[in-house]
Amino acid sequence: MQAFDLLAVLPELVLLIATSFLLVASVYVPERQLATPGVEQDIFHTPRGVGFVYFFTIILLVYLIFAFIGRMGDVSLVAMNGLFQSDPFSNLLKACSCAAVLVSLIYSKQYLTDRAMFRPDFIVLALLALLGQFVLISGANLLTLYLGLELMALPTYALVAMRHNSEKSVEAAIKYFILGALASGFLLYGMSMLYGVTGSLDLIEIFRTVADPRVNHLVMAFGLVFIVSGLAFKLGVVPFHMWVPDVYQGAPTAVTLMIAAAPKLAAFALLFRLLVNTLLPLVDDWQPMLVLLAVLSLVIGNVTAIAQTNLKRMLAYSAIAQMGFVLLGMLSVFDDHAFSASMFYAITYVLTTLGSFGLLMLLSRKGHDCETLDDLKGLNKNHPWFAFIGLVMMFSLAGIPPTVGFAAKLGVLEVLVDGGHTFIAIIAVIASLIGAFYYLRVVKVMYFDEPVLQHPVQISGSGVARGLLGLNAILVLALGIFPSGLMDVCLDAMRRTLLGS
Repeated sequence: MQAFDLLAVLPELVLLIATSFLLVASVYVPERQLATPGVEQDIFHTPRGVGFVYFFTIILLVYLIFAFIGRMGDVSLVAMNGLFQSDPFSNLLKACSCAAVLVSLIYSKQYLTDRAMFRPDFIVLALLALLGQFVLISGANLLTLYLGLELMALPTYALVAMRHNSEKSVEAAIKYFILGALASGFLLYGMSMLYGVTGSLDLIEIFRTVADPRVNHLVMAFGLVFIVSGLAFKLGVVPFHMWVPDVYQGAPTAVTLMIAAAPKLAAFALLFRLLVNTLLPLVDDWQPMLVLLAVLSLVIGNVTAIAQTNLKRMLAYSAIAQMGFVLLGMLSVFDDHAFSASMFYAITYVLTTLGSFGLLMLLSRKGHDCETLDDLKGLNKNHPWFAFIGLVMMFSLAGIPPTVGFAAKLGVLEVLVDGGHTFIAIIAVIASLIGAFYYLRVVKVMYFDEPVLQHPVQISGSGVARGLLGLNAILVLALGIFPSGLMDVCLDAMRRTLLGS
């Protein structure tokens, strides 16, 4: 390994070494015990070293955010003998992934503490999943992409099952693991077909071979079907969405946020690396597949969400519909504005998701999870500021101005119309109007319904978490009023990445 390679993968090495250090060091760090007199504490209720691990992780994630932001101006490069690539696209998504995990941990601290889940292993698993996202986002080889995908997925399976005394969590973890293994098999089988036809695992070499008209197109088409199927599962779009609502509802809210936020950015990166960087010559084959997946996700996701009374399940079907919009931006394949619109949509969706689940966790308390519509009834009477935060998040998910969700949806619709996909754009608008119903229903419940719970909702969490949630809502509004800054960053990153590839 040369110095050039070490420099290219330095943030990933720092994260790997720091995570390994935290895993071992937490055992030896003395921690003040919150023991109840006369009650024996076991490993599941003794968070030894968790304070040290938590604050070290916060510092680590802040460093990584600034490290990747500092690399935004660097040129695209390939390292590790063609296994790893660093470009503006990957650096932007990695910075956003770090920020998402950082915010998730801050929101989750009190929620996890109340449920005896605030332990070093939770944080270490979250960091390992983040490392997998880094590898996946920067993959320049089919093996690197697959290893990154598995490194991201395996810790999340464990996180879902961490509440071992909950039947729902264990059931959700089993479903997630089995269906995830099936999707990984689809993806790996498709990759093996690509390797069989092209004789290479390198994305650039595969691109050159696929562009050759002498290649066996039938085998390539079969491989493409399996690859798109695997990608659809990781994005959680119809008809590969069956795991999303069950896992979102069954997992603890803190774990649901870990699944719903940063991994979406990595899944988008995988979609871009495989379909654009590698299989762009087969656009006539995979574009109709994306159209079908996107339209089905928009319609089924929004329609099914109307019937939900569980907020986490409703947000799961909302996520299915939102990912449909991300796919729509990939249809205009020869327009860098289209790819940047999809990236902008994915980033802003993660921002809104952080606020939505963060609000649910701060409204939860020990012995009670805020996850039904009844839990939010009359919220404005007792906590008007948090009701306003909920309103901002629901407006953004629905695409109502002046929130960032409106700017994101408008950007995708513009590239659809400019690319000649007007009919699909009309379907997307109609589906969004349907979806607005269940988002506005949440607002109606918070502002106009009377509380039904015997005990009024109490706000948990530290002052830092509450302040960060308010900043999250302000950012959703600010980016909706002034979206051009982040849009320009996404467009510049996408252009320089495409030119360098």
